[in-house]
Amino acid sequence: MRTPEFNKEKVLRSAMTAFMHKGYAKTSMQDLSKVTGLHPGSIYCAFDNKRGLLLAALDQYRQDTKIEFQAFFDGSQPILSALKIYLDHIVSECLSCDAAKACLLTKALNEIAGQDEEVRAIITSNLSDWQQSLAELFAQAKVSGELITEKKSAHLARYFVMGIYGLRTFAHTHPEADILQQLADQLYCDICDA
Repeated sequence: MRTPEFNKEKVLRSAMTAFMHKGYAKTSMQDLSKVTGLHPGSIYCAFDNKRGLLLAALDQYRQDTKIEFQAFFDGSQPILSALKIYLDHIVSECLSCDAAKACLLTKALNEIAGQDEEVRAIITSNLSDWQQSLAELFAQAKVSGELITEKKSAHLARYFVMGIYGLRTFAHTHPEADILQQLADQLYCDICDA
């Protein structure tokens, strides 16, 4: 069997952008061929079909967002300061109108997760990992005395994830920078004052 002769990460990131921009259903094989630079036959050979490419793109998205998340919380600054920078970054993504900075999980969750059990399971796993990472950060912040609260770290993480997904959804219909920043700041204060 031939080994694919393309940069898989680049292809998957291009496919992610297409799926985030148009949605899964509206992204055609022609669209995917155009953005990835691969012939449709090569896409089928490497990923079986459009759904296989989506599954691979979701896996790449998971890897990319995990690395990005870890970069915000690399230990070079207090956790709550890093959390504020992370929230500001999310607001910036929401305002960018750049499909490459959108959330593939949100797009796929809203569009096809209810119709495809495997996609739903992958999205659920991604969100659970992200939530667990946040819970661990909140636990560390509590131990270090940065965060003083009786609330469990897991509860704070769930609330924070809910807030970010609400912020991303709200941004679709209310893309005003000052309003989004106020909401993000309120979410940050809610965590700090929990």
